[in-house]
Amino acid sequence: MGGGSGTARAGVTTVVGGGAAGIAAVKALAEAGLPVLGLERAEALGGLWRLAGETAAYEGLRLNTSRPRTEFSDFPMPADWPDYPGRAQLLEYLEAYAERFGVTEHYRFGTTLVRARRDGDGWALELEGPDGPYTERVAHLVVANGHNHAPKLPAPRPPGRFTGTESHAHAYRVPGEFAGRRVLVVGAGNSAMDIATELTGHARRVALSTRRGVWVLPKRLLGRPSDQLNGALAAVLPWRVRQTVSQTVLRLADRRPAGPRLPAPRRGVLQDHPTLSDTVPALVAAGHLDARPGIERFEGGAVRFTDGTTEEFDHIVWCTGYRATTPFLDREVVSDPARLLLYRHVFVPGDGSLSFVGLMQSTGSALPVVEAQARLVAAYRAGLWRLPERAVARRTALAELRAARARWGESRPHLRIDIDQYLRTVRAELARAGAGRPLAG
Repeated sequence: MGGGSGTARAGVTTVVGGGAAGIAAVKALAEAGLPVLGLERAEALGGLWRLAGETAAYEGLRLNTSRPRTEFSDFPMPADWPDYPGRAQLLEYLEAYAERFGVTEHYRFGTTLVRARRDGDGWALELEGPDGPYTERVAHLVVANGHNHAPKLPAPRPPGRFTGTESHAHAYRVPGEFAGRRVLVVGAGNSAMDIATELTGHARRVALSTRRGVWVLPKRLLGRPSDQLNGALAAVLPWRVRQTVSQTVLRLADRRPAGPRLPAPRRGVLQDHPTLSDTVPALVAAGHLDARPGIERFEGGAVRFTDGTTEEFDHIVWCTGYRATTPFLDREVVSDPARLLLYRHVFVPGDGSLSFVGLMQSTGSALPVVEAQARLVAAYRAGLWRLPERAVARRTALAELRAARARWGESRPHLRIDIDQYLRTVRAELARAGAGRPLAG
């Protein structure tokens, strides 16, 4: 399994991570006939979809993108699965994909990359395996470690002291552990909506605190999964026009009952990460879930909100996202992954030995995106596609960053991609290289 100290594998591409991004990368590289080594610190593939270790998953987790918009291009999900498969189904799908394409045999499990340092034109890896530490040299490093495993809390934290208990969504598994408690869920993303929904009926009272309004989309719109509407429009319309059409359709289709509502969004529906829920608007309207604004301060067991109201809570669940981290890379290589300027969100301009798969925040599913990125890496490593000169790659990346800021503002602009636009761009890159079958989408 492991190589001894100083083992030379100069032609090998090493992929760090065994989630969807890592699996796609190893598959693409192996399919291109390239020597590839996958590293996974857990004992099995699946990443965040596996309920073990430091995963961000919870038992009731479901996809917020529909089955046809989620699956890999060459491996359809079972036709009898629901429109929005659950966590266990997605894990089953990834395991079946890895088995079908012989991905697992390329991995070393129970192996942690402690440090990767530059060594000539390649990388020296310091690894911790089942038999202890060892080193290995490889030619190219693919970082596919995901960015949903380092919890992020509000900074700065609201002033005052809260005397109840607190946890991050990362630690949440099942709602029963909060039975009889007064729980405040903080956040406006999909995890916040899911967890708040699950807690109603178990907790004594549940409130959802959001600093700003967001578009909460129904899972079905005009008789089909709602993400398929935008996907159909993406082929012919720019995003600003799609946004106007989508918002018009959403307003016409709004059939929520009278009663309290979540705060209205200030930005357009395509200018934020999509939040899907059929249950939260109805629970708020029925009074089963209390909508609250942002937190102003803590006062012992009470929380004062920005509208001046104060309420007592026993527990706070922070659904406030995650930090992208690459702890095995020195800061002079990557100081902050969330602010890394990458060509096509994959390559460091001017550096042919390092690439990233999955370091992005997509308007749709991650799976088609990591498949596209993985195939771009494989085409590069196989010599079918050339990375532009550093100045050209940097100019292109900066232009994309400016466009991202124009659309999404300063909310993680380096990571943001429009899935349909991105897949068209990568498809064109691969077509020019003659690098295999076309991507779906």
